Amino acid sequence: MPEQPKPDAPVVVVVGASSGIGRLTAHEFARRGARLVLAARSESSLQDVVEECRRLGGQAIAVPADVTVEAQVQQLVRAAVREFGWIDVWIGAASAYAYGTVEATPPAVFRRLLETNLTGQLHGIRAVLPQFHQQGRGALILVGSIYSRIGTPYVSAYAASKAGLLRLAEVLRQELHAEKDIHVSVVLPATFDTPIFQHAANYTGHNVKPLPPVGDPKRVARKIVRLAYRPRPTAMVGVLQRGFVPVHDWLPRVYDRFAPALMDRLALGKDDVAPHTGTVFEPRPETNAATGGWRSMTTRLLLAGALTAGAAVVSKTRRRTRAR
Repeated sequence: MPEQPKPDAPVVVVVGASSGIGRLTAHEFARRGARLVLAARSESSLQDVVEECRRLGGQAIAVPADVTVEAQVQQLVRAAVREFGWIDVWIGAASAYAYGTVEATPPAVFRRLLETNLTGQLHGIRAVLPQFHQQGRGALILVGSIYSRIGTPYVSAYAASKAGLLRLAEVLRQELHAEKDIHVSVVLPATFDTPIFQHAANYTGHNVKPLPPVGDPKRVARKIVRLAYRPRPTAMVGVLQRGFVPVHDWLPRVYDRFAPALMDRLALGKDDVAPHTGTVFEPRPETNAATGGWRSMTTRLLLAGALTAGAAVVSKTRRRTRAR
């Protein structure tokens, strides 16, 4: 039987705790004896995570909540304070994903991603900040994405929502500048092995897969824990794909030619898939897990895709040169 958490163990709310990065973050805090309030849409999945966290040495309760419903997020804060007295750390990890061109993605799906990934985070911010103000301290950690900094084809709704989240956090930090003990951080993961790709809505006509190399999501969870103790504005996780950021910023025309070929080569499969909404509107508890089983994808695949993409860019450039 695990030891009882210490009286001074941090109180951590993890929103989006049923799967992927949120679930693993709950595990990491549990190993440190934290008192956890776990939230997600699926109550059955949350109960599984509660038991996992208790076995790891933490104390945990489940509070089912949909981040798109502001009243439920406010109730989550009340439940956390009622159970433990205060909130030290708020982790906003709930996310929805969709693949499809701007034209092919249904407006309702696009809107739902914005409601989940951006407005849902805003609901959390507005709900927990009064508690932080009252305490005079608190750490707010939001899970963004490498897509907070760059874009690629087929993920317009996701990229737009994550880019908006980064700006929202920046403005919030500026507005809270006088409150030195309230911290706002955004973690920016590249590609990691979580079920979000299986959960994604899909309007590409093909099966989809993450861009390799696919990292161990425990790295992201550990980074989030470090941000709770040593806050900083942003933290990017993932070595190789972060190299896309300077190309995007400094060589935008090259990036705009490179990104489509890379996505076509590595993110879209050969199997035909009918359009579907994934878990955008409703959870699928049976698919919730800490990881997604994507780690078999290797760096070699990325290099092969990069060579193909580069060849495509060179070919297009040559054709344009000849046309002149």
